[in-house]
Amino acid sequence: MCGISGFVDFNKKSDKNILKSMTDVLHHRGPDDSGYLFEQLDSCNLGFGHRRLSILDLSKHGHQPMFYDNLVITYNGEIYNFSEIKLELEESGDEFISNSDTEVILHSFKKWGKEAVHKFNGMFVFAIWDKSLNKINIYRDRAGVKPLYWYFKNGLLMFSSELKSFHEHKNFVKEINTDALVLYLQYGYILQPYTIFKDTHKLRAGHYLEINLENKEIKENKYWDVIDFYNKPKLNVTEEEAIEHIEELLKSSFEYRMVSDVPVGVFLSGGYDSSIVTAILQKNRKEKIKTFTIGFHEKGFDEAPYAKKVAEILGTEHTEYYCTQKDALEILPKLPKMYDEPFGDSSAIPTALVSKLAREQVTVSLSADGGDEIFMGYNKYPMVLKYYNYFFKIPRFIKPVIVKIMEKINPEYIPLWNKIYEHERKYEKIKNILKLNDSIGILKFFSQVFVNKHVYSLFKSSIIELKTDFDLNSLKEKDEINKILAVDYKTYMVDDILTKVDRATMSVSLEGREPMLDYRLIEYMAQLPSSLKYKNKIKKYLLKKITHKYLPKGLMDRKKMGFGVPVIEWFKDELKEYFLKYLNEERLKTEGFFNVNEIIKLRDDYFNGNKQNITKLWFLLMFEMWYEEWM
Repeated sequence: MCGISGFVDFNKKSDKNILKSMTDVLHHRGPDDSGYLFEQLDSCNLGFGHRRLSILDLSKHGHQPMFYDNLVITYNGEIYNFSEIKLELEESGDEFISNSDTEVILHSFKKWGKEAVHKFNGMFVFAIWDKSLNKINIYRDRAGVKPLYWYFKNGLLMFSSELKSFHEHKNFVKEINTDALVLYLQYGYILQPYTIFKDTHKLRAGHYLEINLENKEIKENKYWDVIDFYNKPKLNVTEEEAIEHIEELLKSSFEYRMVSDVPVGVFLSGGYDSSIVTAILQKNRKEKIKTFTIGFHEKGFDEAPYAKKVAEILGTEHTEYYCTQKDALEILPKLPKMYDEPFGDSSAIPTALVSKLAREQVTVSLSADGGDEIFMGYNKYPMVLKYYNYFFKIPRFIKPVIVKIMEKINPEYIPLWNKIYEHERKYEKIKNILKLNDSIGILKFFSQVFVNKHVYSLFKSSIIELKTDFDLNSLKEKDEINKILAVDYKTYMVDDILTKVDRATMSVSLEGREPMLDYRLIEYMAQLPSSLKYKNKIKKYLLKKITHKYLPKGLMDRKKMGFGVPVIEWFKDELKEYFLKYLNEERLKTEGFFNVNEIIKLRDDYFNGNKQNITKLWFLLMFEMWYEEWM
């Protein structure tokens, strides 16, 4: 795993020193080697930078930027099937000087052009400069496991694995995009293609950026989209046929992600996803797989005992660590630097801890993210369906009447309702849902912490609601379950879960791999009817059937916990001072974004025992700490 950066400066003001600064700020992503290409062309100054974490071919032959004929590449990621592609190329006469997948990418593009990307099974972001065409193409993998940011303003284009590279360029204009800040406060992350800064973008998963160095034209093009597979006719297969095929895909995917010239481990939570990854990999191995778990002392959050039991049954070499308030306090100040865009998922804390724990023994660790979005695992999915089915039955002409009545009633004064956890937010969501006849819209509101009415009240200026993949019009799928799975794959998974894992692992120079995100698996699952995914009200029905072949059903069948952290318990004591420091009237007034009284009220309500505001306050705190670090 590595870090890449670069620029195309049509003003010809960027030099090699700037390139080195942009690249070396990514040292944590690649401490083993660095490389820089700077060229002064007729149309622009061009820079390609690379930081290397050596995983495959540890020799100097893996050095980047790498050259082949008229092509130059800087690359972050792994092509797991590179050996097969290499063999195909060798059979047609190509010769190689290394055993690196980077060289295979170059030869593939030389032979097949843009079609080469369809041959790659992996996680990747790479920029290829084709000197003969005078073009640069920057590709991001299908699922979006690896990140790529790009900036274009006043003739300067920059790209990087992380936003922090742009701050190293003197001409980077770091102006807050308040509309994107709204997205952050709603969801705890900013959805692709937006970022916290104006003129700065995330390259969408499954897309490539095409930069014409001659006419300065920049286009973002799609080469793969999960929606295309959800839109296909559903496969007519039996449950047994589906289970057999899925198990073979899982085995192939997991083995691909064990290809490495350095030690590999697995993050083991004890849930279905990480347990089946570990079980399948350990079954056919004599050497013990290294597994790593983070636990909590607070009840309701701790799955470590289950992970330990799974490890004992499978015979792995298991390491566990219990996260404490002290650990959280040590990591908290590091989060804004680690996540150089506001990021509100508090499970970033244990993810950073388990990454640090694993890095002491391995250089690569497998996670199991994506299983919930692919196999229908989150608790929110049945809730979305419940609301959809219930509200869909209400006649359309009655719904506006109910909404008008609700708007006249303050939920604080409704007996019993005002005792419900987060009653005000839930009341507002019900009003919004009544205006819809769409499960995706319900998922959207379920995913929001600050709903529209409340988030808009926080801001002094007017806000534009940005279009995101929650607002898809290309999805033709009629099945409500498959619809919400498709949208969650393109939103929450890529911009929350994968961002969290990438930054946490890379912060300690650990390569994180995602065996559930093999494109062959999601392409097959997208074409299955939801009746096979959610059967007899059992979430992850197919995956559970497979897992029970390897592990006792009695151990695995329990209430899903997720990877949350006990924020409420922690903040009441040691972390309370952060709210006082960062959410204070003077600071908020100086920044000028927010209606200060609204935020102070949220803070003080929490101090007075109103626990329902904790996630909102956490999101605000993370923004304020980020603002202090980067602005």
